[in-house]
Amino acid sequence: MAQAELGDFSTPDETRTFERGRLDLVRIAGAEIGRLTLEPGWRWSEHVKPLAGTEWCEAPHFQYQVSGRLRILMSDGTELDSEPGQVTALPQRHDAWVIGDEPVVLVDWWGASNYAKG
Repeated sequence: MAQAELGDFSTPDETRTFERGRLDLVRIAGAEIGRLTLEPGWRWSEHVKPLAGTEWCEAPHFQYQVSGRLRILMSDGTELDSEPGQVTALPQRHDAWVIGDEPVVLVDWWGASNYAKG
């Protein structure tokens, strides 16, 4: 029988830092949930691409946006802006960057386990 579990981003199981950002991972119920904090000036193609070694972000994401504004560019040229309270489902092959002076905070259910893993 399954047991109740509680995870807490204030004491994550793992933290990965990269220039202008961090990923906190909580392992719970056999899954990994990530909280990404991206500072103003952060851009995937500048700050994470060197770690990933790929032309585009290859991690699919299913995420809830807590704060800030994020512009997303898909490899097919599609662009969208996400804002607090929105949920995004992003397939592989995208770039993204923070818009404005407020940090972006995202809770990510897909793609977090391999994100910014050197």
